Amino acid sequence: MENKKQLRNTLLLVFAALLWGTSFVAQSVGSGYMGPYTFLAGRSWLACAFLLGLMGARRAAQHHRGQRLPFWLHGKTLVTGGGLCGIVLFTACAAQQMGIGTTSAAKAGFMTTLYVVLVPVCGIFLGRRPGPKLWICVGVSVAGLYLLCLAGRDSLALTGGEWQLLLCAVLFTLQILLVNHFSPRLDGVQLSFAQFFTMAVLSTVCMFLFEQPTLAQFAGAAVPVLYCGIMSSGVAYTLQIIGQRELDPTIASLAMCLESVFSALAGWLLLGQTLSDTELAGCVLMFAAIVVSQLPDKKRR
Repeated sequence: MENKKQLRNTLLLVFAALLWGTSFVAQSVGSGYMGPYTFLAGRSWLACAFLLGLMGARRAAQHHRGQRLPFWLHGKTLVTGGGLCGIVLFTACAAQQMGIGTTSAAKAGFMTTLYVVLVPVCGIFLGRRPGPKLWICVGVSVAGLYLLCLAGRDSLALTGGEWQLLLCAVLFTLQILLVNHFSPRLDGVQLSFAQFFTMAVLSTVCMFLFEQPTLAQFAGAAVPVLYCGIMSSGVAYTLQIIGQRELDPTIASLAMCLESVFSALAGWLLLGQTLSDTELAGCVLMFAAIVVSQLPDKKRR
């Protein structure tokens, strides 16, 4: 039974990674129609509507079974957890949406997935001391990042969009740690709704402060906004919260890092984007570092 649960949650996170990876294409297309905050506002409110409908359907099913549970569970913790996760998710997604319009879906996907290396590195501040293997992985990922973003350029400086994607990776690291902290104490769907409601409010405020949204923009980007709002946001992040809660963290990280592979494949199949041999080598190094960093160390006899 335990093995079946592990397999189920692994498949849930692989499916979430597929949705996140393919959403890089939708975000790239959407960035051509509207500003980043407008795009985030649209996808966030759609996610809220989807999750609210899901909670309503679940509530109706509970009533049908004769259950009379409160609609909102652990209210204070939900407000705190959803607010913190939502603030960090908003800043991470804003940085990602700003950066993705300046580079390929493949490059954005691989750079974003650096969070899988950064999560164990943050264990230093939580009382866990990383071993030599982790530091080697960090060095390999930096080498891969150089090949992916800097090799062959006159300047060693990252572009503004690439800095934003690196910031995005750091912020997603914090979001994953927050989900790990709050998800065992909260309902997964409700925590997902709370974080997206926070994100929707923040992105809407920024949209009206810094951008000029129009109906024509939403009409042009309707398909990307719908996909990112319902599938990438409403479905995938809920799967992340549910899957992380009961899955071994090593397996969970390996499953989620497949996002980078799916983003490269989606950019190639749907947008015709290609990578040079040097950039492809950088992707391979980064992905290898991500995978090896999550493999368990052999126990000494």
